[in-house]
Amino acid sequence: MAKKSDPNSKLIAENRQARYHYAVEDTLEAGIMLMGSEVKSMRSGQTNIAESYASVEDGELWLINAYIAPYMQAGHWGHEERRKRKLLVSKKELSRLWNATQREGMTIVPLKMYFNEKGVAKLLIGIAKGKKLADKRETEAKRDWNRQKQRLLKQNY
Repeated sequence: MAKKSDPNSKLIAENRQARYHYAVEDTLEAGIMLMGSEVKSMRSGQTNIAESYASVEDGELWLINAYIAPYMQAGHWGHEERRKRKLLVSKKELSRLWNATQREGMTIVPLKMYFNEKGVAKLLIGIAKGKKLADKRETEAKRDWNRQKQRLLKQNY
């Protein structure tokens, strides 16, 4: 029997270029502190995390430069589109993220923003290291070869 899709869970935004520009070594799910108008705007799908990043500042994790469009019905009590938003992680995870960014030269990249089964907004972040140009070419070559392989297999059958 097919699974029923949960009406509460929904992909809001995805940073598709993150895996191209960065070698993601580990992922982590974080909660986001939002205003009501931001949640409404996210439910209508007006969000972009492609140019955003996460940073540890003053012992807290922040999502910087994520775009959430203003919600027109909010009127006077709306929100800023590109404000810093606090990410919610445990102290243990926060210290691990801080160590990775300070000591190992890694960066924290947002990968996906979504609503989970309970309808709560979550952000999948990755601890990543930037790729060099040669690494990017290598991933392109692998992707092209896999596409060509699939075409050849399809033609033979």
